Amino acid sequence: MPTTVEERWRQFFRWGPYGLLGIATAIAGASVGMLMDRAEALAAGALVVVVLLLHVVWDRRCARFVAAHGWTAERPGTGAVRDEPEPAGGGADPVREESPPVLVPGAPGPASTAYFVLRTVLASVLTWLNPFFAVYACVGYFDAVHLLPRRLSHPGLLVVAVTMAGSPSGGLPPASPVQWLAFGGLFALNACLVVGFSHLAEKDAEKAAERAATIAELARANSRLEQALAENAALQAQLLLQAREAGVADERRRLAAEIHDTIAQGLTGVVTQLQAASAAPDRDRAEIHLRRAADLARHGLGEARRSVRNLGPVALEHDALPDALRKTVEEWAERTGVDTRFTVTGTEAPLHDEVAATLLRIAQEALSNTARHSGAARAGVTLSYMGDEITLDVRDDGRGFDPLARPERGGDGGGFGLDGMRARAERLTGTVTVETAPGEGTAVSARVPLATP
Repeated sequence: MPTTVEERWRQFFRWGPYGLLGIATAIAGASVGMLMDRAEALAAGALVVVVLLLHVVWDRRCARFVAAHGWTAERPGTGAVRDEPEPAGGGADPVREESPPVLVPGAPGPASTAYFVLRTVLASVLTWLNPFFAVYACVGYFDAVHLLPRRLSHPGLLVVAVTMAGSPSGGLPPASPVQWLAFGGLFALNACLVVGFSHLAEKDAEKAAERAATIAELARANSRLEQALAENAALQAQLLLQAREAGVADERRRLAAEIHDTIAQGLTGVVTQLQAASAAPDRDRAEIHLRRAADLARHGLGEARRSVRNLGPVALEHDALPDALRKTVEEWAERTGVDTRFTVTGTEAPLHDEVAATLLRIAQEALSNTARHSGAARAGVTLSYMGDEITLDVRDDGRGFDPLARPERGGDGGGFGLDGMRARAERLTGTVTVETAPGEGTAVSARVPLATP
């Protein structure tokens, strides 16, 4: 069953003429003896057979066209826009066809024009024989604009209007001045109505075509906008990565400057004091230089520890993060005696150096905290690749702690503590969460974006 207005109209154009011809023939047959004599009735019957054959031939032609090409969606002359595949280079404009939607197969041409003219002539002759055949002749009002070229559509409608005006005015040709007057008035009324409605329909079709073109252009603009947004997102990610790399380079230059200005100068001072001590004339003077050398050495050691914490892990020089973590966990388990398992989930992907270094440092600090504070018998480390994120989980079955009562920073001077781990993750727009409670073990989870080299 037809489900859309267009499909219903197509059904009407397919079967409507048969139905209207049947109704007109039945009414005209009932009027034999009143409006037609026997000879006119026989002539009308013969013409009805000819009209039926004409419709059958036309329908078979249409069926062959639809089987080969489908229903046409355009008609020359109105500026509809039809999308065509763009070339590989992109940026091509859509192919424009001057056409509103039509509901009959094929574009107007000589065959459809000949069919319309022959059908209209036959309908006019039938109406001349019996006015009730105007019921069939009115089909020309519906499909003239689809079967005829634009320049002939209005004349075709006017020809149909002549037939339609002749029926209620007493038949064709008019037999009296009164009938002529009635015919003229009815023709003027029919002509104004059909031409006016045809003009409005064409304007509506043009507006619909313009709206369709606007919608198609908006769709293409949205597609280009989405592509631009995707490109901007990729560019933003690249710029962010470059900014991070620039930050790392700046930090390394800063550390190099600090090492030069603190550790190197401190070692120079130690050497100077030791040389002065060896050249001192008495023991008291030598001890003064030795104490100064020891102070300088302790200060340099503190500076060295502070600087080393900001350098890249040695474990990542030759191994990727999963292998480096596996070795770190195995060495830690062997050193501490804690039963520890390491697991990798998801599809492994190459990581940016800063991401790998951050996760390795967080794992080392978490394991160090476990060894120092938890008293755990078992521990587990899981590295999970999760699409555009990577997660590191370090858990143990130790004594746990109250996270609200813990000190804000580690207290051994050599580690980073939970705040340090969070600071490392936040530099990569990541997070570190801790789940723990007294007597229930501890779980540290670090989540950072998966940035590739």
